Amino acid sequence: MVSSTRGRYALRVLIDIAENSHGEYIAMKDVAARQEISLKYLEKILPILVSHHLVEGIHGKGGGYRLSRDPSEYTVGEILRLTENDIAPVACLQNDALPCSRAANCRTLPMWEELDRRISEYLDSITLADLMRSTEAAQDSIAASGRV
Repeated sequence: MVSSTRGRYALRVLIDIAENSHGEYIAMKDVAARQEISLKYLEKILPILVSHHLVEGIHGKGGGYRLSRDPSEYTVGEILRLTENDIAPVACLQNDALPCSRAANCRTLPMWEELDRRISEYLDSITLADLMRSTEAAQDSIAASGRV
């Protein structure tokens, strides 16, 4: 799995909204400025987050975006699956992959399946709240929980 800018930016946007909204709606232009992400690119990411109910949006004066849930209720895995469409480490394990004619005899398939399971388990164990903590504190928290 190689994360695109869409997945990485979605995480940055959600952290920014969580840290700055305090229950209020945050203007997309403010998030774009703080995160140094073009407004045009945010216009591609935010509809995905809205349509999957990760954020709520209001148009017009005083509008913007805010989280739909508490930051501790969002996982990195959930966010990346929505924005990346797939986080499988190899093409044959992707959601839309055609059945592989070699699967029954593939000696590496069990390894890839286990890697896929571990990646998903790890990403699903990290919440937006974990990422909001300072880098050092977040790493200590993740390491202490045995997730590394």
